[in-house]
Amino acid sequence: MTAGHSHDSDQAHGRVHDHDHSACVAGALARAEASCGERGARLTPLRRRVLEGLADSHVPLGAYELVERLGSSGDKPPPMSVYRALDFLVSEGLAHRIESRNAYIACGRDHAGDDVIVFLICEGCGLTDEVASHAIGRDLAWATRAAGFTPRTPVIEIAGTCAKCRAAQAAEPARAAAPVPAR
Repeated sequence: MTAGHSHDSDQAHGRVHDHDHSACVAGALARAEASCGERGARLTPLRRRVLEGLADSHVPLGAYELVERLGSSGDKPPPMSVYRALDFLVSEGLAHRIESRNAYIACGRDHAGDDVIVFLICEGCGLTDEVASHAIGRDLAWATRAAGFTPRTPVIEIAGTCAKCRAAQAAEPARAAAPVPAR
């Protein structure tokens, strides 16, 4: 985790991660620097801050949430500048737009040509995991070619319940059914 950032969005959703969270931020920045270097694109200070803000959270963030988050650790950037930074990050494959949430999340991996990006979005805590499926991508590529269609973004969003929220839900009836000690 970088200085000035917190897990507030994750904690607000009742989520604490069981991994080295600073590695998420460092990995996203390293990928961005390498990708921008290869393509001759500029990772400006604001683009870097926006990417850090996204990578510091495992829940999708809206542009205005990012403005507030970035403002808490320094100068508050104008919303239009954040939107331009988000457009850049998405176009460079460094972030994804979660359409169903009108929000963004840092990209966690490099994608092969036929891969379909699948987002598993927890309706309880907001945790969003990114997975890729070559098999689904291959089948969809075949289907879209057969239909004469060229997809722009091969993304599937699946809403459901993550393992931790499912475990918490299962524990809730047990707590409610437990006898109350007499006083």
